[in-house]
Amino acid sequence: MNINATLFAQTAVFFVLAWVTMKFVWPPLIAAIDARTKKISAGLAAAERGQAELEVAKEHAHQTLAHAREQGQQTIHAAERRAHAVAEEIKRNAHINAERLIAQAKMQVEQQFSQARAALRSEVADLAVQGAERILKREIDRNAHAELLEQLKATL
Repeated sequence: MNINATLFAQTAVFFVLAWVTMKFVWPPLIAAIDARTKKISAGLAAAERGQAELEVAKEHAHQTLAHAREQGQQTIHAAERRAHAVAEEIKRNAHINAERLIAQAKMQVEQQFSQARAALRSEVADLAVQGAERILKREIDRNAHAELLEQLKATL
């Protein structure tokens, strides 16, 4: 067997395999990756929206607290005590609401992230199995395999 012919044949097979891979395997993989990227981006955008809503809620709480303080300064001493109590209650409620909104936003982000991760794992596993199935559809002859092993032993 001529080494040049073998090298030429292997090169031709390599380029055919590379072409088939680029033509039929890469486009679905890239499409799946792009879809996952878009879903993750959407999840991150939702988290940013949640963060913005949290900031609005904090601002609202601060505005409410400031308004309560202004009213407390304009009233008599008894009304001032009552205004401070109301302001503290509003602050506590705003803090509880802010913590609840933060917890909800974190939970939503974690859920979306875990869902995206699970879906991505599933798709990658399916694509890997499909790729392996396509590659392994061709069987190797035992004699040819034994000859290849003998040639490898001789080379080493």
